[in-house]
Amino acid sequence: MKHSSLIVFVVPFVLSPLMKGGTVTVSVHDLKGAPVSNAVVYAQASNTGPAHSRSEAVIDQRNKQFVPYVTAVQVGTSIIFPNKDNIRHHVYSLSPAKRFELPLYSGIPARPVLFDKTGFVTLGCNIHDWMIAYVAVLPTPFFQVTGEDGRVVLKELSTGRHIVKVWHPLLKGSPEQFAQPVDLTGNSTSEIVFALDLKPDFRVRRAPGLSTGGYP
Repeated sequence: MKHSSLIVFVVPFVLSPLMKGGTVTVSVHDLKGAPVSNAVVYAQASNTGPAHSRSEAVIDQRNKQFVPYVTAVQVGTSIIFPNKDNIRHHVYSLSPAKRFELPLYSGIPARPVLFDKTGFVTLGCNIHDWMIAYVAVLPTPFFQVTGEDGRVVLKELSTGRHIVKVWHPLLKGSPEQFAQPVDLTGNSTSEIVFALDLKPDFRVRRAPGLSTGGYP
């Protein structure tokens, strides 16, 4: 009986420079030139549609505040809302992109909340009216939230044209109004500056020891 033999040729695979992702550095400031924190910067290839994620994120409740104040996720991400305070919270959203309610609870809810539609979601607590936070549900995995310096770096973007947008809870207008295209080739780098016109921040401030609705 004859046995056939299989010969496998191993060809070394070398990454071409054109396969490396491009990088975009973004600075966000207001009309007075001050850096803007909590701005969501995101980039999407101009020839692709929304892609869904299956990842999970966390928004804590600590010291009667949502942490972080602004969260960015890719559409299809589930978010869990652990309550780390020693009192109960009632988390909800009435935003079109995601309407949900987690009635009064302590600890960790039974299951996370799936954010399955792109858009910008405002979170609140029915018990503590100063508790407000935001979720940017994005059609792309390429995003960052600015820190105190107002800067982010988007890495490993594919070759071609990308549309870079910015969103902030106090933004006047829509992200589309501020969109900027950027063309990337190979491992190229680009820089973008956004100057945002922001609304005044009228958030309710919590006074020390303040309580509402009979709850601490």
